[in-house]
Amino acid sequence: MDLGISGKRALLCASNAGLGLACAKAVAAEGVDIVINGRDPEKTAAAEAEVKSMAKGKVLAVQADVTTDEGRAALLSICPRPDILLNNNAGPAPKCFMETVRSDWESTYQSNYLAPILLVHAVLPGMIERGFGRIVNITSAMVTMPRPHHTMSAGARAGLTASLKALS
Repeated sequence: MDLGISGKRALLCASNAGLGLACAKAVAAEGVDIVINGRDPEKTAAAEAEVKSMAKGKVLAVQADVTTDEGRAALLSICPRPDILLNNNAGPAPKCFMETVRSDWESTYQSNYLAPILLVHAVLPGMIERGFGRIVNITSAMVTMPRPHHTMSAGARAGLTASLKALS
């Protein structure tokens, strides 16, 4: 399938496994130059090798934690002007609302709301300037169908979805 994105650049967060890795493979097969990312150096290196074996464009892996300023800076120093941004990050473990504490909420907010928002804030001006950009957010079914024990994930990810819909 030709998606018309060959030659574009993509920054793909949390893309060394699962849905993120599947996305990396899909855009790499389209000829997109990609930066894949993960926190675990071994998993990230293995994902890089796997994607390179079938990629039509360049593939570079960056071991970094997107929830930190330093991690986002590392990614943006390698790929400062992506045409495609994939926001993806693990969610919090399910937990009864009454058992949550402030630090649970702060961690969830940082990982699943603030980190993606800050990346969008960093790359959106270049996308607008170039007249092309795609921002993909992998969130959760909890956004539209919240379930018990998923209040933190539902709240942070629904907030992200609503905030970025407001940009449309």
